[in-house]
Amino acid sequence: MAIRICFVPSLLALAACGVETASTAATAATMKKQELEQGRETLQRAEDKINAATAKMQERAAAASGEQ
Repeated sequence: MAIRICFVPSLLALAACGVETASTAATAATMKKQELEQGRETLQRAEDKINAATAKMQERAAAASGEQ
């Protein structure tokens, strides 16, 4: 009987650790997902700026070649 009294609290403590670990892993995964999404958005903005700058340079080059 004494063994059961010690076993049950130990079992509950171990189960609680598993729940905490699982929730920590889920939180970490959510944070990583948000980081990836922000990285993709940053990359898209950078590509948009590069494309706009390239188009502007091409327009200037075309205008300069037309003036000559």
